[in-house]
Amino acid sequence: MTPQLRGLTGRLDRTLVALDFDGVLAPIVPRPEDAVALPETAGVLTAVAARVAKVAVVTGRPAADAVRLGGLFEVPGLSVLGHYGLERWENGRLSTPGADDGVDSARRRVTELAAARPGVTVEDKGHSVALHTRNAPDPAAALAELRPQADAVAAAAGLQVTPGRFVLELRPVGMDKGVAIRALVAETGASAVVYAGDDLGDLPAVAAVRSLAGDGVVGVVVCSDAEEASAELRAAADVVVPGPPGVQALLRELAALP
Repeated sequence: MTPQLRGLTGRLDRTLVALDFDGVLAPIVPRPEDAVALPETAGVLTAVAARVAKVAVVTGRPAADAVRLGGLFEVPGLSVLGHYGLERWENGRLSTPGADDGVDSARRRVTELAAARPGVTVEDKGHSVALHTRNAPDPAAALAELRPQADAVAAAAGLQVTPGRFVLELRPVGMDKGVAIRALVAETGASAVVYAGDDLGDLPAVAAVRSLAGDGVVGVVVCSDAEEASAELRAAADVVVPGPPGVQALLRELAALP
């Protein structure tokens, strides 16, 4: 058994399990729209959901996309928080805010930035827009070149830039995975949190888990260490597992705890 999970014995019914989608439940792929969760993901989450207070997916994707790509429709009691918590899918129903004028404005400018650079693509998430450089001739150089321009576009539109693995996402201010985790803990009354992520966008969730320790909440941070996992997240994690297959194995262990 993974040693860090032993501290959850006897308190599973008061445990929140929160998971990123890309790089955690689904392997990273060149095009975000091609992502698919590992086989048996829904079954494993169902087994975990039967033991814990709440299972949630907290993702930068639109919530409905994560549900569809993960085949998560039938996982009982599952909450999917999309756009870092801006949206919520639960029991087949989606709660989502209205369109943001700043995102509409940024979308046009970001599309122009991408069009001038080979291999750079735009992902329109509705409530946010992202520049991907993974398919550029030099992804890291393209990302570095675009960062100040993305910052300028975001500032003009009243948005914030969230960097990630060869991606710059422009999205509304005030919502991140840390805020989402705190809200879920308050909602469920959880006394323990297991959080699994893989990228820079997960660091606010890690900070929230660590901060909640001051309120007596036990935290276990899991890094899904796939090919492009964040070095910062790896260093901050309590448990490092080999990508989505490792996350799935850890969830099976969790579901089998006494």
